[in-house]
Amino acid sequence: MQRVGRPIEDAQGKLGVLLVGLGAVSSTFIAGVELIKKGVGKPIGSLTQLGTIRLGKRTDKRTPRIRDFVPLASLSDLTFGAWDIFPDNAYQAALRAGVVERGLIEVVRDELEGVVPWQGVFDHEYVKRLNGTHVKQGPTKLDLAQQLMADIDAFHARSGVARTVMVWCGSTESFLVPGAVHSSLANFEAGLRQNDAAIAPSMIYAYAALSRGIPFANGAPNLTVDIPALMELADRNRVPICGKDLKTGQTLLKTIIAPGLKARMLGLTGWFSTNILGNRDGEVLDEPSSFKTKEESKLSVLDVMLQKDLYPDLYKGYLHQVHIHYYPPRGDNKEGWDNIDIFGWLGYPMQIKINFLCRDSILAAPIVLDLALFLDLAQRAGMKGIQEWLSFYFKSPQTAPGLYAEHDLFIQLMKLKNTLRYLRGEELITHLGLEYYD
Repeated sequence: MQRVGRPIEDAQGKLGVLLVGLGAVSSTFIAGVELIKKGVGKPIGSLTQLGTIRLGKRTDKRTPRIRDFVPLASLSDLTFGAWDIFPDNAYQAALRAGVVERGLIEVVRDELEGVVPWQGVFDHEYVKRLNGTHVKQGPTKLDLAQQLMADIDAFHARSGVARTVMVWCGSTESFLVPGAVHSSLANFEAGLRQNDAAIAPSMIYAYAALSRGIPFANGAPNLTVDIPALMELADRNRVPICGKDLKTGQTLLKTIIAPGLKARMLGLTGWFSTNILGNRDGEVLDEPSSFKTKEESKLSVLDVMLQKDLYPDLYKGYLHQVHIHYYPPRGDNKEGWDNIDIFGWLGYPMQIKINFLCRDSILAAPIVLDLALFLDLAQRAGMKGIQEWLSFYFKSPQTAPGLYAEHDLFIQLMKLKNTLRYLRGEELITHLGLEYYD
């Protein structure tokens, strides 16, 4: 039966993508988009650009590209702005990051040099391994938020964008437990005026975005919008939000492998994970308080997927360890090792060993693109608040309070595609398939 879809405004005009942090991820993302516009590269890793979606029965043979099925902004309509605590423009940042080879960077040099970062909001207590030299000054955190809003307004006026989204691509902040200042919007705004120490820089960016009606995605494991105060603001201003922590390397593989082990009812006694990386992210995570934030995000994945309380014979008491080591010679080319101790029939032990030599920003860049395009779609469809259907892209997906996050990559993808079907009035796919055999 054909369903009634949800009204979606057309993607007319330019879409501004505001990036918090102009480091390896953001510069790789911008360079990649500009290269793809010129036909020099392909958007590998992007579901919005290369993914398809099945509609109706398998026998209907209706499998359009996602970008043809829902009205997404075109890559040619994307324009970029950014903040950073260092003054390098996107060209300089891309050279420093060393992710994209110099010959390709030179092809889009003019476009990259045009992205000059505004001064960033910085608090050394939240990122202890960095010392920002290009930072905003103000008497209160509310004043800093207002400066960010002024940057946004100036960007709109100069670029002529019709709509805007914001993505946090900055560093992992120190571990923070929600407190009274985060409990309501009134308390949060009072905390901004009073310079409350528990308001992190990422929250100030999110507050500025939501105050201006701009969708916000949190690409790091920071609390950021995952607090009642900013969820209240997103709901009041009818703005979509999502997070946390882009799912790229080792955790991506966990959300692929662990569901397979569970599906076949294979047990787990231990999962040891270690990484080396040498980019700015690795430098920041070398500090214990920032690593604690990342560790919480990475450790939560297995517990939720394996449901050890439901399957004590298989998963009760398993050991899960995660380690990250800063190793500058490796740069952005992260390497992860996993030793997985499993057991099968009659309890006989087996092992799986994984050595993943990945490129962190190469995996993250298409996620930033998809989040920008899907958040813009959500905004035009009148969707507000937490967008759980985008959990596909995150290590620690944000959900409604009291609801556990779904980490299984394949369930996440089904949720995402069914949301798109719902928006366009198509039947949701359950994979039951009995109608083929009646």
